[in-house]
Amino acid sequence: MDKNRAIHILKEAILLERRGKAFYSNAAASTKSEAAQKIFTLMAEEEDEHIKYLSTQFAHFVKTDEFLKPESPTHNDAEEVAMKVLSEEFKKQVNAASYEAAAIAAAMDFELRAVKVYSDRAAETDDPKERELYQILADWEKGHHEILQNLNNELKEEIWNDNQFWPF
Repeated sequence: MDKNRAIHILKEAILLERRGKAFYSNAAASTKSEAAQKIFTLMAEEEDEHIKYLSTQFAHFVKTDEFLKPESPTHNDAEEVAMKVLSEEFKKQVNAASYEAAAIAAAMDFELRAVKVYSDRAAETDDPKERELYQILADWEKGHHEILQNLNNELKEEIWNDNQFWPF
């Protein structure tokens, strides 16, 4: 394993997550929609969890030249239900051409970039713990992307229906 490459990727990952947290925090602060504010705040909190997760790995790796056995994030059913409820509120409060919808679209791209960084590193490393770490992170980010994509698609469908964008 190339120690410098591993450290570089960890630093890049932490920076990526910090930027994500800043993006979601700013989006939460900038919206007038209560549901959007809650969704963006939840996403910022998720990014903060990723920062902690990666920072723990970074500190351990710098000291020992080894990755910790990564723990899978716990599935939070209450948070999943809350996100579904918030998504319904969001759709009522936000239209598809709004700042909030644009932020969702930008966030989708951001999450896809994270998936790519993590998936690429998982594929290229020969360290099983590092591979597992980045695969967990890629899957975590895929989940975020899926939530945002579903919300975006529902907003698009709504505006298409409202504006009769159908050829039939």
